[in-house]
Amino acid sequence: LPTDFVVHQVLPFQSVSAEPFTYASDLYIALAQPGSSSCAVLKWDYVERKLRDFDHIPAHSAVHCKPIVAQDQLYVVVAQLFGGSYIYRWDTAVDKFIKIQDIDDQKTRKPNDIEAFQIEGDWYFVIADSSKAGSTSLYRLNQNGFYSHQALHPWHRDTDVEYVENEGKPRLIISSSSQAPVIYQWSRAQKQFTLQGEVGEMLDVQMVKHFRVKRDQFLCLSRYIGDSKVVRWEGQRFVELQTLPSRGSMVMQPFAVERRQYLALGSDFSFTHVYLWEEEKQKFAKFQELSVQAPRAFRYVPAADVRLLLAPSFKANTLVYRHVVVDLSL
Repeated sequence: LPTDFVVHQVLPFQSVSAEPFTYASDLYIALAQPGSSSCAVLKWDYVERKLRDFDHIPAHSAVHCKPIVAQDQLYVVVAQLFGGSYIYRWDTAVDKFIKIQDIDDQKTRKPNDIEAFQIEGDWYFVIADSSKAGSTSLYRLNQNGFYSHQALHPWHRDTDVEYVENEGKPRLIISSSSQAPVIYQWSRAQKQFTLQGEVGEMLDVQMVKHFRVKRDQFLCLSRYIGDSKVVRWEGQRFVELQTLPSRGSMVMQPFAVERRQYLALGSDFSFTHVYLWEEEKQKFAKFQELSVQAPRAFRYVPAADVRLLLAPSFKANTLVYRHVVVDLSL
């Protein structure tokens, strides 16, 4: 049965990140909207099968809004290019987001990406900092809030950070403008990340994303100028599998819909290309073109019986695609 991505909903605003989360059994999406000076939180309407406005968090130059649901509390980390970054908490007593914490602007000067994860029961988030004078910072949640835990990879203008668990070992892969992506591995003894090595010799990687097929682990490395690459983890190193032309790409996102593994490769100058993984050939094949202006993220969101792909746009409306199975027997 062939599949297709069709436009399901047009959201009338520009955005640069999309983060789904479930809170109190409902599905929400947090979107950073630098043009509207806010983090928009949308709620999925299971009856109408559409996203609806829920709330807005003020954010003058938001580049990422990261929701974290920990210990039955909802937090949103708001990363801004200017004016500092903050952490909000949903207050059930007044039904609104309350600012609870500032993030040290001496450590986080020009944030670019946020990842959140759990290690041994503790919640952490890490902010990639793209300032020449900044460093990517790791924060840990305790009873009173999130506190600075470790500074990583200073002075390298980091563009993206990806959390990967491989062979039972938590790792961070950090890409930057000035060197090949670096790998940090969690030390259980020190309760910190330690530098482990680099990913190949690929410079100026814009974004790092991972996916898994059966037991194999893969990385997608996107570049704005030059070709993007797909590599496979083999023991202690990554082996290059495929090169994809990607002029003007700010985002390369793998995602799985049931048993199908896709890859969305955006571009500021042409169509977004969606690829489908071919297991026998161990590579992606072109599948479909999507018309998204200046995409900055792709986020797969299963919403009950509807399979959605969110495509935030920096220059036009944010698009919500639906994954459909086409029955050709009719």
